[in-house]
Amino acid sequence: MARRPPPPVVRTLRRLPNPRLTGLGGGLFCMAVMFLLGCLDALLFGSSLTAYGVLFLPVCVLTAVWLRRGDLLTAPIIVPIAFATGLVAVADGGGGVSGRLMGLFTALATQAGWLYAGTLAAGLVALIRRILLVRRRSP
Repeated sequence: MARRPPPPVVRTLRRLPNPRLTGLGGGLFCMAVMFLLGCLDALLFGSSLTAYGVLFLPVCVLTAVWLRRGDLLTAPIIVPIAFATGLVAVADGGGGVSGRLMGLFTALATQAGWLYAGTLAAGLVALIRRILLVRRRSP
């Protein structure tokens, strides 16, 4: 009996890049992307913290999906650091270093929902991937 070809959606997903990042590489990827998205948000949306939070969620999921097997548990650690890195470009700041730090801390406090949602998403993706890997190894 001949096998049917997979649906077009599956073929398209198979063609997408499937990198495997180490923990350090995943952290650098996530931090760089969030900083660039923060700069882009500042240019296009006038430093909208909501737009930044929405952009943060897919980056969290991609980071957790692209981490290699041995580094899966670093995903929920990487993404909050990357969130704070990108906030440097988005947070309101005036009056020198102290004003910039106050704006960063205020943005972290007011946008904690996005931070928790992204961390939870990365953690769930990593946990599901880990469970699937353990099940594959079990006889």
